[in-house]
Amino acid sequence: MSRIGKLPIPLSGGVKVTRKGDKILVEGPKGKNEMTVHPNMIVKIGKQQIVVKRPDDSKENRGLHGLTRSLINNAVVGVTEGFKKTLQIEGVGYRAVLSGKNLTLELGFSHKISVAPPENVQFDVPSPTQIVVSGTDKQMVGEIAARIRAFRPPEPYKGKGVRYESEQIKRKAGKAAITTT
Repeated sequence: MSRIGKLPIPLSGGVKVTRKGDKILVEGPKGKNEMTVHPNMIVKIGKQQIVVKRPDDSKENRGLHGLTRSLINNAVVGVTEGFKKTLQIEGVGYRAVLSGKNLTLELGFSHKISVAPPENVQFDVPSPTQIVVSGTDKQMVGEIAARIRAFRPPEPYKGKGVRYESEQIKRKAGKAAITTT
């Protein structure tokens, strides 16, 4: 039995889960998420919890059991608490500005980079060197944060670039001065 798959998913107040065929719609106070469930998985929706079961112990079903439970749990957590990733910008002249809903980045290129948020994702810029990406869909929040980081990943010599808040950058020593004796 899957250690993750056998755990029930608790439903807090204000969360409504409906199923139409292979689609599961989760609605809560922060928004709604829709996901597709593999047809082999058995999803039982109760008033207080959701239980995911598998029909047999075939290799495919064992792999899908824990995955399905985790995806449904992420959808439930997303509509109740939400997900967020914080990015730090380091470098002289590097900054972020929120213009409407779009994020405008100045990262040392000859042009500004504009990023439009997809549905269920919001940007917040508490300071010009900090970006908070938040939303109800865990995968989308992580993907957008990774795209922003990919515009100018941190370099190892001075640490300039865009990095995650908790990310540690391994620094390298620069060229060593040649001494003559």
